[in-house]
Amino acid sequence: MAPSDEKMSGLRTAEHPHHPATHDHGHQEHGHGGHDKHAGHDPEMFRRKFWLSLLLTVPIVVTSPMVMDWFGYSIDFPGIGLVGPVLGTVVFCYGGRPFLAGGVSEIRDRAPGMMLLISMAITVAYVASLATSLGLFDLDFWWELAALVTIMLLGHWQEMKAIGQAQGALAALAALLPDDAERVTGAAEVERVPVGDLSVGDVVLVRSGGRVPADGRIVEGTAELDESMITGESRPVARTVGERVVAGTVATDSALRVRVDAVGEDTALAGIGRLVAQAQASSGRAQVLADRFAAMLFYIATAAAVVTFAVWWALGDVGQSVVRTVTVLVIACPHALGLAIPLVIALSTALSAKAGILVKDRLALERMRTVDAVLFDKTGTLTKGAHTVTGVAAADGATEDEVLRIAGAVEADSEHPLARALTAVARDRGLRATATDFRSLTGRGVQAVVDGTAYAVGGPALLRELNTAVPEALAQTANQWSHRGAAVLHLVRMPSAGKPEVVGAFALEDEVRPEARQAIEQLRRTGVRKTVMITGDARPVAEAVAADLGFRPGVDEVFAEVLPADKDKAVADLQARGLTVAMVGDGVNDAPALARADVGLAIGAGTDVAIESAGVVLASSDPRGVTSVIRLSKASYRKMVQNLAWAAGYNVLAIPLAAGVLAWAGITLSPAIGAVLMSASTIVVALNAQLLRRVHLDPQQQ
Repeated sequence: MAPSDEKMSGLRTAEHPHHPATHDHGHQEHGHGGHDKHAGHDPEMFRRKFWLSLLLTVPIVVTSPMVMDWFGYSIDFPGIGLVGPVLGTVVFCYGGRPFLAGGVSEIRDRAPGMMLLISMAITVAYVASLATSLGLFDLDFWWELAALVTIMLLGHWQEMKAIGQAQGALAALAALLPDDAERVTGAAEVERVPVGDLSVGDVVLVRSGGRVPADGRIVEGTAELDESMITGESRPVARTVGERVVAGTVATDSALRVRVDAVGEDTALAGIGRLVAQAQASSGRAQVLADRFAAMLFYIATAAAVVTFAVWWALGDVGQSVVRTVTVLVIACPHALGLAIPLVIALSTALSAKAGILVKDRLALERMRTVDAVLFDKTGTLTKGAHTVTGVAAADGATEDEVLRIAGAVEADSEHPLARALTAVARDRGLRATATDFRSLTGRGVQAVVDGTAYAVGGPALLRELNTAVPEALAQTANQWSHRGAAVLHLVRMPSAGKPEVVGAFALEDEVRPEARQAIEQLRRTGVRKTVMITGDARPVAEAVAADLGFRPGVDEVFAEVLPADKDKAVADLQARGLTVAMVGDGVNDAPALARADVGLAIGAGTDVAIESAGVVLASSDPRGVTSVIRLSKASYRKMVQNLAWAAGYNVLAIPLAAGVLAWAGITLSPAIGAVLMSASTIVVALNAQLLRRVHLDPQQQ
């Protein structure tokens, strides 16, 4: 079994028969979605069919007697009369197959829509063209048939490209697990085995910097684990013997031995996968607007064709009855209607990509315009997800620069995230020193010698072990830092003779993104009623960040100390209040909430699973991009409605003319003129969609 297969074995129960990217594409089972079922959302198939159909359509059009008559040229060669029938049949059978299959599917499902209307139009055009070639009629339909199929293939190809395909949230979850694990044998030796071979009761070695391969309990060692990808907690958490650890978390500073107590579908990662699948399956299945229009148009066109045929037959003109009926069905073919939404989405997707916004769900933009509550994950979304030094205090007799210089040197060889933050600040300020005799004090801190004196840097556990009191002034400052949720480290001088003494203190906090406050203000200007922050961090940390962001008491909300399952429930709770919710997050723990929300937006710097569970990805990691998505949503929806109104209006006017209601006044439409009008309608729709380019998506310009 391949490593990736082994890792996926624990996530099988989280799988769902619906594709993650199509969980709310209600049209997949009817209407316009007929091709979805038969084509499998394969843009490559539509691309191949389009180019081959276009290649065959060109000679059909060029050799058409009607087209030659229009443009005043003449082409003649042996067998020219077979170009249309032969190539037209190939285009109909090869290029038109997705539409024909979709039409049959809609009949079977008793849900007539765009695919059935397209299949009727190309079938009528094909039968009429074939009858003309056999001398039964005098209608030159081959070029119209070929153009009809080719244009619709182009529209569906662009639509499939706009939709995109998710690569699988469950595979991204599995990627958090290492391929191999180091299993401790009975002889206290270590053997490397595939993760899939682990069983409950096995003891595994997790080295410093390594990922935990399976859920279990620590049987030996103490370390601080980075659990941010699972719990959302930005600060590493100290774990010791007897405490539980979760697969996918990282031991940051020391090695552990863990006894496995859950594998496969029983792991926390598999549970999160099930939440993702459940949330995706429970999402509302919406129908694309064009499908509704197409369904109505199908009944209108069918009724008009029947009435047209009956009336002209009753008038005794059988030839006109056939011509008028064919014209009605051809002119009712939804060229513009079929491209009204796909063209807008394709263009808006391209524009958004240039602005760092990746639209993965074609319904996400439409829903985003109705959002009235935006739920932000704190860590990695509103904050940078990395600690920075926000406060430095020195005891009497020392300076802030001096204690920072020493602390940076002591921490230089440590891989702990808080250590890296201290070292980076000291380096940026040009405060350099050399440390020797570095030693890690597992679970307490680090120790080293600087300028001939031993120093230690650590938190409360270090002070307790050294039985060292903090000077009153430093203690007051440290208490203020702790109250607002900062992690506090102390610098302790450890002379060779005498009692250790605290000479400095440092506050480290998850840094708020500079653009986060501006993002909140922009959302309010766009009409978003409520801003909500959710985090696994402690309440003081969450409240401090909310105050810094300018959250409005009594209006905006803060959810703190939230577990992964509770994030999903928080979205459901907001929705139960009647709010349309957009969720913005970046971690694995955000994936269920992203899938549950009306619109899920993943920060691009986040994990693959968050990105795969979202409908929109903000590649720039700038939360102000949420406002850009709302602006684009409103503009695109406006263009969709305008295009649909034009397409519907065109049919309202053209169908009666095609039926011959003004024939008494000498005003009629031939099938050829109907095809020209269809092309003109498509051009109008395309030009209107191009106006989307005037929408400003740069967050700094909003």
